[in-house]
Formats: sequence, C-alpha cells, structure tokens
Amino acid sequence: MSTVPQHRARKRFGQNFLRDLGIISRIVRAVGPRSADRLVEIGPGQGALTEPLLEAAGHLEVIELDRDLIPGLRVQFFNYPDFVIHEGDALKFDFAALKGDGPALRVVGNLPYNISTPLIIHLLAAGSAIEDMHFMLQKKSLNA
Repeated sequence: MSTVPQHRARKRFGQNFLRDLGIISRIVRAVGPRSADRLVEIGPGQGALTEPLLEAAGHLEVIELDRDLIPGLRVQFFNYPDFVIHEGDALKFDFAALKGDGPALRVVGNLPYNISTPLIIHLLAAGSAIEDMHFMLQKKSLNA
C-alpha cells in the first residue's frame, strides 16, 4: 500500500475514508478482479481500495466528486496508464454511456450512507450496462 495523502473528510460529501487493510482485502477478494473486467470504482477517495483493484486488474476507471482529491489520485496512480478518472457525481453519471459497446461494468465502492439507496437505484436503472456491484455501506452517523 502506498502512503495515503492527507485530506480532511468532508461531511457534505459523506466522506469516511477506508483505511482498514483487512476490510480492504476482504472487499477485493469478494470482487475478484480480473484483467478482462471493466472495473469502475465510485468514490475512490484517497485510493485505499483503488490500489489493490489496480494491482489485480491492471486497469480501473473511477468516479470522484471531490475535485480536491483528484490531483492526489493522479499522482498516486501515475504509473498506471489504464487508470482513468471521471470527475463528477455518480448519482448523475451516465453508466450506460461509459459502457458503450464494451463489456458490462463491474462497479465497486465504499459508499456514504446518505447516497447508497439512490445510487443503487440509479445503477439498477442502467440495466445491462452493469454486470455486478460490490459495495461497502458506511454506517450512518448519529450526528448527521
């Protein structure tokens, strides 16, 4: 694992950065990424899940809303030519257009509680563009 850049989690984005290597490993094993997969990570944050996904598959597309995290991700994964960042809101993202004529997408993410249900509904609406989805849902904050 590379060093995670410092960034203060933003409450408005529901950010809670994944750091537990055991949980990260379990998620990656559950996904079982292969080089033939079209992997898409929603909300890579500081890249904790991104790195092992990239190491396993060799390529990955990510969707990140927080523009302050994007430069760090570009630096952290500069040596992966097949790492693509899409800046935007996953709730508004066109997953069918991303799929295009290629294979169906395998979607992964560590989702904030507040967007999990609408995002899953949005992804289900993309129909055949999505092969499968693997998410960790963050616990709802009692202060939210």
